[in-house]
Amino acid sequence: MIFEQFHKMGVIPIAVLDDAKNAVPLAETLCRNGLPCAEIIFNSAAEESIKIISREFPDILVGAGRIMTAEQADRAMNAGAKFITSQGINPEIVQHCIDSFIPVIPGAITPSEVEQAINLGLNIVKFFPAEPAGGLPMIKALSESYNNLRFMPAGGITKKNIRDYLSCGVITACGINWITESELISSGRWDNVELLIKEAVKIVKEVRG
Repeated sequence: MIFEQFHKMGVIPIAVLDDAKNAVPLAETLCRNGLPCAEIIFNSAAEESIKIISREFPDILVGAGRIMTAEQADRAMNAGAKFITSQGINPEIVQHCIDSFIPVIPGAITPSEVEQAINLGLNIVKFFPAEPAGGLPMIKALSESYNNLRFMPAGGITKKNIRDYLSCGVITACGINWITESELISSGRWDNVELLIKEAVKIVKEVRG
């Protein structure tokens, strides 16, 4: 299961690629440093970027993030995306992904949204924006009522608080963007990206073993 792989990796790099030429060096750097996963924010270059990554690096878990329509989900899937995420919960997108047999992780931060996700047959949601929405205390509070649900928080997760998130048993993985900063990618500073990836992998190993 893809979610088991997410749990093993602990973190999911969230990347904005404004130019598909950066797709290969990003995937190479991630794979070389033990983090073969990336959520590509769905912008004008995302479709081509996902297509390149899925073709050149078939073992990497490349997904499409910030999907807002079923049509975008189709484009992402046709490009080779292995999972879909969205900032909020849109039943049309969720059902479309379920019918297309692709893992989907919609955003849910309130009891009503969580119940909607559960009623759609999901057992994992994206908690976004994590820190502004109450962070770990809110996740723990929700999990008391919905104890079969797992969370993938993103938004405001930093090197300072990620250990606390990873230590929580209801969290599958954390979405982070500080290891794939747009400025580093656009300027080709792959050595810096590599160091940040190594740091994130080390943190996961320290916390989860």
